[in-house]
Amino acid sequence: MQTESQNKNNESENVGQGKSRPVFSAQTGIHADLERQFHRHLAQPWRKPFASYNEEAYAQARAAHVVWNAAAPLILDAGCGVGWSTLHLAQTFPEHFVIGVDQSAARLLRGKPQALPENAVLVRADLVDFWRLLAQNGLRLARHYNLYPNPWPKIGHLSRRWHGHAVFPVWRALGGVVECRSNWRIYIEEMAQALTWLAEKPVVAKRYVPEKDMTPFEQKYRTSGHALWRCEVDFG
Repeated sequence: MQTESQNKNNESENVGQGKSRPVFSAQTGIHADLERQFHRHLAQPWRKPFASYNEEAYAQARAAHVVWNAAAPLILDAGCGVGWSTLHLAQTFPEHFVIGVDQSAARLLRGKPQALPENAVLVRADLVDFWRLLAQNGLRLARHYNLYPNPWPKIGHLSRRWHGHAVFPVWRALGGVVECRSNWRIYIEEMAQALTWLAEKPVVAKRYVPEKDMTPFEQKYRTSGHALWRCEVDFG
């Protein structure tokens, strides 16, 4: 079975090498088990022990934040891939400190249009631990981006999508403005529904056209003619 890391590596290597295929799934709407799974995870927080390399990555990111400006509001670029989006966010929000997290060291080392500014850092970590470490240490986010995550489109893959994962409820503790983007409409519709339950206010899935491509995926999907979808909520 292909892992999320392998899936993203393969797609990243193909950026610019022809058109991307749209997401195909036998699933035609929001998953029938989403509500049951969401409430089960909300009632039973995930308590798996942290991996040491994730604790080290968190310490590295936190140290970089403190050295630059410990009082600077935080932005998390969750699943940042090669770091285009981290670079973009650091330039767009120069008074914020941006942490880009990805589980693939190979992706993080790939070329970028330019060097990261001082208000950004890239770290290799598993997001499941990194999110929980931020929350455990009382850190809150100003903004939280989840751009083009692996959609896991098979019907049996719900628990691998972030809104169907046991870690999802921790997003509320992290606060801030959460934005998710995908080229699969159902993923964003499910994410919007799960965020509606988590934030206790309406969140809507919307089509959108980016003014500037934030990731290689966004660039490839847009030039391939895919409809792009996003949802956003402010946890405060």
